[in-house]
Amino acid sequence: MAWHQYAFGFAAGLLISLVTAPVGVSGAVFLLPMQLSVLAVPSPAVTPTNLMFNIVAAPGALLRYRRHGSLGGPLTRQLIAGTLPGVVVGALIRVFAVPGAREFRLIVAAVLLPLGVWLCWRTVRPRHNGQRRQPSPKLVMTLGLVAGAVGGISGIGGGSILGPVLVGLGLSVTVVAPAALASTFLTSIVGAATYTVLSFTTSGDIAPEWLLGLACGLGGLLGGYLGAHLQPRLPEVVLRRVLGGLAISLALLYLVQAFR
Repeated sequence: MAWHQYAFGFAAGLLISLVTAPVGVSGAVFLLPMQLSVLAVPSPAVTPTNLMFNIVAAPGALLRYRRHGSLGGPLTRQLIAGTLPGVVVGALIRVFAVPGAREFRLIVAAVLLPLGVWLCWRTVRPRHNGQRRQPSPKLVMTLGLVAGAVGGISGIGGGSILGPVLVGLGLSVTVVAPAALASTFLTSIVGAATYTVLSFTTSGDIAPEWLLGLACGLGGLLGGYLGAHLQPRLPEVVLRRVLGGLAISLALLYLVQAFR
C-alpha cells in the first residue's frame, strides 16, 4: 500500500474513535467498510486487520477510563469470560463458512439494526418506574459468547453489540462503556492470534495487513483517549442515543453495501 493509504487509515481511526469511545465502541465497526471499499483489503484478511486496530486503539480509551476509576468490576470479568471463547468460534466460522464480504455484512446488519432501533426506542419511551435491572451473570456471559462469535466473524470485537444490548437492558452507559471496551481489547488479541495461526494452516488471504492495522490503530489510540475524556461531560440520554444511532447507521451502511 502507498503512504497516503496509511495516512487515510490513521485519520479515519482517529475521527471514528473520537465519536465511538464515549459509548464503549472501539470504532472498528465503522472502519471495516472503509477497509473494504476504500483501501481494498481482501476478505477475510480484513477481519484480523480490524482486530489489529482494536488492539492498538483500545488502550487509549482504557487508560482514560482507568483514571476515572470506572475500569474493572464484575461486569468486565463476566463479559470477558464469554467473549474470549466466542471469538475463537467466530474466527473458525469466518474462515471456513462465510469467507465472503457480502455474507458477513448481512450478519452484522441483522444483529445491529434491531439493537439500534430498540435502544433508541428505549430512550424515547423509558421505564416508568425509573429502576435499572442488573442482568444475571449467566445472561451477561451468554451475551458475551454470542457477541464474541459475531466479533470474530466481522472483526468488530463485540463491543458494538454488547453496548446496545446491555444499555437496552437498563445498565448505564458509563458502566457498560469501559467493560465493553475492555472485553473488545482482550477479545481482539485472542481473535488476531487465532487468525494468524489459521493463516499458517489454511490457504487464502487470512493474515492481517499488519502495517495498515497499526496505522489505523495509532489514530484510534489518540481518538479513543480524547473520546473517553469527553464521556463524563455528556448526558446519559445523549450517550444512549449516540449508541443507538451508531448501530442503526452502521447496519444500514452494511445493507447498502451488501446489495450493491
